Amino acid sequence: RILRRHAEAVGLTSNFTILDTDDQLRLLKQIMTAANVDERRWPARALLGAIERWKDRGLVPDKVPAGETGDFADGRTVALYRDYQERLQTVNAVDFGDLLLHNLTLFAAQPEILASYQRRFRYLLVDEYQDTNVAQYLWLRLLAQQHKNLCCVGDDDQSIYSWRGAEIGNILKFESDFPGALIVRLEENYRSTPEILAAAAGVIAHNRGRLGKTLWTRADGGDKVTVRGLWDAEQEARWAGDEIEALQRKGHALSEIAILVRAGFQTREFEERFIALALPYRVIGGPRFYERQEIRDALAYLRLVRQPSDDLAFERIVNVPRRGIGTATLQLLHATARAEGLPLVEAARRLIAGEKVPKAARNSLAGFIAALDRWRAEVDRVSHTDLVQSVLDESGYTAMWQADRSPDAPGRLENLKELVVAIAEFENLAGFLEHVSLVMDNAADTSGDMVNLMTLHSAKGLEFDTVFLPGWEEGLFPSLRSVEEHGLKGLEEERRLAYVGLTRARHRAFVSFAANRRIHGQWQSAARSRFVDELSPEHVEIVTELGLGMAPSFGSGLAASPAWNGASAGGSPWGAAWNQSHMARAGRQPLLIESARVPLRGQEVPKVGGFSVGDRVFHQKFGYGTIRKVEDNKLDINFEHAGDKKVMDAFVERA
Repeated sequence: RILRRHAEAVGLTSNFTILDTDDQLRLLKQIMTAANVDERRWPARALLGAIERWKDRGLVPDKVPAGETGDFADGRTVALYRDYQERLQTVNAVDFGDLLLHNLTLFAAQPEILASYQRRFRYLLVDEYQDTNVAQYLWLRLLAQQHKNLCCVGDDDQSIYSWRGAEIGNILKFESDFPGALIVRLEENYRSTPEILAAAAGVIAHNRGRLGKTLWTRADGGDKVTVRGLWDAEQEARWAGDEIEALQRKGHALSEIAILVRAGFQTREFEERFIALALPYRVIGGPRFYERQEIRDALAYLRLVRQPSDDLAFERIVNVPRRGIGTATLQLLHATARAEGLPLVEAARRLIAGEKVPKAARNSLAGFIAALDRWRAEVDRVSHTDLVQSVLDESGYTAMWQADRSPDAPGRLENLKELVVAIAEFENLAGFLEHVSLVMDNAADTSGDMVNLMTLHSAKGLEFDTVFLPGWEEGLFPSLRSVEEHGLKGLEEERRLAYVGLTRARHRAFVSFAANRRIHGQWQSAARSRFVDELSPEHVEIVTELGLGMAPSFGSGLAASPAWNGASAGGSPWGAAWNQSHMARAGRQPLLIESARVPLRGQEVPKVGGFSVGDRVFHQKFGYGTIRKVEDNKLDINFEHAGDKKVMDAFVERA
């Protein structure tokens, strides 16, 4: 409203248009074309991301620091930003960032306008102050500098949105920015038990420069936070499912139970487990795993490889990523298919052989069909996981998301990696696609009493009786990308995210980590998160699976402590070994798992399982089978219904 009232002062008229993301991208592509910038090499979405970050900091083109131009478009980022702003003014439009940026310009350039609003808004109240960006801070400071009647409510320990432009320094520097401000600490907590609050306090205390607070509650002590080490993500999901079923039998509502994950790809294991248990669930803040855009696209490629007459799959991905196959070509393709009664793939072959389609589109179509034929020829020659990786890479689909600079692109790439992991669990591509069809059939209803699945970021502001926090492993949580890109600031934001997750729980909190994760179909050792070691030991109950007594942690942590080793046998959690283990932090340990470890190169694996060829065993997923071969802790088993499988001995028991 302020901007519309004074639009002329910033070169606009009061009926200006507010552009959405699609309009912004379209305008940027026009500007890049005019500047001879190759959009295939320098994606418009990446340029938009840079512009949005500058606007979040209140920077007009002339104020962007020289060192931030980067190598985008050979260092012409700021020039493109300037062209973009000029073009917006020409078409009488603004984007979301301009709503604040123009107000800053207005107040700085027109003191009399600023003074009128200072008189009008004499008392300012700001909620969630820890989530404000620099531009918002500068605007508030201008408004409050006259009367100084500013009340900000916030929690520096819950600042978790830096990727949206939030600047934690706004709240940390509040007292110095507004000298004489009264600080009121609201320390009574009305949600969590003392045990949960104390455990969370142990984690967040490792962050530097906090404002500091000591939360307390009138509630009874309650259960300690359970920390559980498990073999892998599948076992982690099975354990969570079993715990939830037990809670349900005791009368607990499923809607009061939440699984809070660090990354979206983690939901797959839980979704599949819940479907197997007939546990209703909903994914909050996004679609279910197999309903996500990138997964549907990838599945369309795989369906087409498996069944070339799948016209719906062909339509979905024939021009994804863009291949220059336009609307006219697609219309002609459909017309040919209808006229001759052919699947679209065969109709494409007819068009390639003729002259009805422009040469460029014909060549693109020919390249796509040739790739499809090549993938189909490899179905019986290479493993299905290698085939999937080839399809995603050779089609350009992976590269498309790698070039995308939007905030959700890294998550989409992680989901594609998780898809490969999911496929590796099946004997062949056909079995996997059939499984997906069954999963999708079970994904219709999202109403009623259901378990809640969401990311930690989506959980802020919510609360549940019971919270599961899986995947507390180095590289996953804290996120390797966050730490590598932002250093200590990134690590501390990850720690705040852990604090937010724990404090979503009213009565029960379960933290878990896996000793191994499957990456691109290969088992990799995982170290438990440093955040596990930072939990206040006297408020935590440790439960480890048999054989995980020496699970590694970041910087050795408690891996060598007798308290950790004895926890599963009823020993005291951490105890006196707490100080010893923290003094011993010198570097990562190798994974030491007695009955189910992933062997390191050149390292002998003790045969503690005692299985022999001919033994009859039971596997929770594959059922009954007979061992055909024993190699260290790996077993070749012929299952009665699932056929031949290679599994680790930790996954089976004697029948």
